[in-house]
Order: sequence, then structure tokens, then C-alpha cells
Amino acid sequence: MTGRPTLSVTVSGLTRLFGDDLAGVLDVARAADEAGVHQLVMPDHVVMGARTDRYPFGKFPYPPSEPWLEAMTTLAAMAGVTSRVRLGTGVLIAPLRPVTLLAKTVATLDVLSRGRVDLGVGTGWQREEFTEPGMAFAGRGARMDDALRACRALWEQEQPVSFSSPTADFSEVWCLPRPVQPRVPIWFGGGPTDTTLARIAELGDGWLPLGVTLDEIAVFVERLRGAFRERGRDPSALGVRLPLRALANAQGGADLDAMVASASELAAAGITSVSVTLGPSVRSVDDVAPFLADLAAAFAA
Repeated sequence: MTGRPTLSVTVSGLTRLFGDDLAGVLDVARAADEAGVHQLVMPDHVVMGARTDRYPFGKFPYPPSEPWLEAMTTLAAMAGVTSRVRLGTGVLIAPLRPVTLLAKTVATLDVLSRGRVDLGVGTGWQREEFTEPGMAFAGRGARMDDALRACRALWEQEQPVSFSSPTADFSEVWCLPRPVQPRVPIWFGGGPTDTTLARIAELGDGWLPLGVTLDEIAVFVERLRGAFRERGRDPSALGVRLPLRALANAQGGADLDAMVASASELAAAGITSVSVTLGPSVRSVDDVAPFLADLAAAFAA
């Protein structure tokens, strides 16, 4: 890919901005929509245990007590106050959701947003989140794969739909409405492994690398493009979203020019979208809308 990646904004770390009034994230959504931000991304944690030291990608940025709004509920509320910005998860812990409920929730959000959903999924990393006996930490990867195959069937096949796998099984069911998008984009988190490659090649549309060097990303992107070609898929349609580090200027504010330049350099490695985390990037609620407007303008220039 050449050119500049699209701009995403990850909505996390907002406790210090909004305190107990976390409905303020809807003001973020309005401001992002008006500014021209391409995509808003919500992370996902249903519960958190104390052992954040087990985070596999370095130091976990928040304490266990950090409140995490349920991602799909929040995106549905954001859909109601926006008209153009795309609504993504980064990542939704798919193995924590019952299969048909996951399919219904995503389809409903896509309908209500008129086709703006980007579903980022992952297996999760903290054992303490997996509290339901039928949704154990062990085996979560296989459950996620089966669930997304089932979702694709319910979204894309003629109804009624039957599906059978080791962890998801149903016969002659209707699950309506369908998503507005003919194909809901699914982006997989995960390392540059054979498992990740197989998931994206079969079921996915994008990759969400984390804790991976740029050289490793470039090599794996070429592998993914090759896998797309082998399946008769367009390799240029592959998406790759990477967090973009906030850079400060001499006055302590965001150095937008440097951030844009950094994002442009990432395109050579196959990065199609960069995500700026809002919480660490602004100092107060009053800074949010101006920051998003300036950020989006810098990326559009």
C-alpha cells in the first residue's frame, strides 16, 4: 500500500476526563463524526481480575478498577448520535459471547448504523474474564473460530440456516434482520502465526497486530496477501490497523505533523489504518473536540 492510512480513534482511558459521567463518550462520538475521523474503536473487557501483570504485550495501561463500557452497547449508542463514522471493536472478546447472540448483536448494530460496523475480535488474555462454566478459558480459540463461521452463515446464507461444528450447532433457524453490509468486515487480533493467517484467510478482512515489530508486520502482510490470492480474494482488500503513538511537541501538546508523518511511513509496511488512543492524547474534556478536529484535518491535508 502507498499513501496515508485512514484515521481511527480508540475510546479508552477516559475516566480522568469524564469521571463518573461516562456518557460523555457520546460527545466524543459526535465530535469524531463532525471532524471526519474515519473510525471509532471500542475495546472490550467484561470483568477484570487483579493480575494485569499477565498482559502479554508489556505493561497494561490501566488498573483493574478502570471502568470498561460494554463495547457493543456503547457502539449502538454512538450509532444513534452519528451518521458517517465507522464503528469498530478492538477487540471484542468473542469467546465470551454465546454464538447466536453474537450474530444477532452485530447484525442489529449494522442495521441501526446503516452498515457502519467493523468487527475486531480476539480470544482475550486474562483467565479471570472467563467466569461462565460453558465458556472456559481453555479452548477459547476454537470456540471463536466456530462462532465466526456460524456468524458468517447466519449473516450471508439463505434462511433458515443450519450449522454444525464441535462448539456450535443449530438446525433450520432464522436470525433476522441480516446486516446491511453484504459482508461484515472481521478483523482478527493475534500474532503473526499460522493460526492467525488461517483465520484471516478463511473468515477475515483485516489484522490487528499488537506487540509486533514493523519488520514482522511487513513480512506477515505479504504472507496474508499470498493467502488471499490462493483463495481467489483481492489482496489489496486486506486491512491492517496499528496503534499510533502519540507524539508531543515542545509545548507538551500533540505534534500532529509528526504523527501524520509517522503514519505515512507505516503504509510501506502494509498498514492501512492507524488508531490514536484518545485518553492519553488530551488533558481535559474541553480539549477533546478541538483535538479531534485538528487531528482529522491533519490527516486529511
